[in-house]
Amino acid sequence: MIDSHCHLADDVYAADLDQVVERARAAGLERVLVILEAGNPQEEKQAGAAHALWPDLRVAVGVHPHHAKQFEKDALAAAVTVREQVGRLAYARAIGEIGLDYHYDFSPREVQQAVFRAQVDLALELQLPVVIHTREAEADTIEALKAAGHRLRGVLHCFTGTRELASAALDLGFYISLAGIVTFPKALELRDIARDIPLDRLLVETDSPFLAPVPHRGGRNEPARVVHTAETLAALRGISVAELARATTANFHALFRP
Repeated sequence: MIDSHCHLADDVYAADLDQVVERARAAGLERVLVILEAGNPQEEKQAGAAHALWPDLRVAVGVHPHHAKQFEKDALAAAVTVREQVGRLAYARAIGEIGLDYHYDFSPREVQQAVFRAQVDLALELQLPVVIHTREAEADTIEALKAAGHRLRGVLHCFTGTRELASAALDLGFYISLAGIVTFPKALELRDIARDIPLDRLLVETDSPFLAPVPHRGGRNEPARVVHTAETLAALRGISVAELARATTANFHALFRP
């Protein structure tokens, strides 16, 4: 099994990174994809330490929409920052997480959009997939992805959107990743959508340290706990956890080519 989206470079893991990695491997994880904030030297350093512990670990690098305001005067500088960091990290496999977040609006929407477009263009140039964050911005997100055309590959991470968003993403050839939210008792609509996502387009993730699944909800999340999300998804689809793990692992390899 693979945790397709986690934040092991977050400083909440600094004190026990080796133990977190050990628990993930003991849980049967083949690898994880660690998301890095572009231009953050501390995260890059911790990712290097994690990679030394777990050489199969891979990373994605991007400017999150919350941080897009740092490039308000020059959106293309965001792409330059990402390009330089991807070039330094031989184990980088994607651009992300990138996208639009109109829930918090920590960055002006027009700045988010410009920085998003610049990074999508970079992904197309480098022939790398994108890891998409979208919250309360479905129409603009899909418009941007459609504008990029079918050469763009990627995944909508931590999916909590509408059935319409899922259908649009699938039509574009994207994958959809589910996190611990799908295990929450009130996530009935999300589980209905999750049940219908084609098995060959499905990924699983933790988004750790956030969104710990049931039965660990409310605590610090970590990659080993992706198994609980996998168990919920397998039960929804009436298949074994082993079958779901095989499918989502194959999907990760097809998208990220690790």
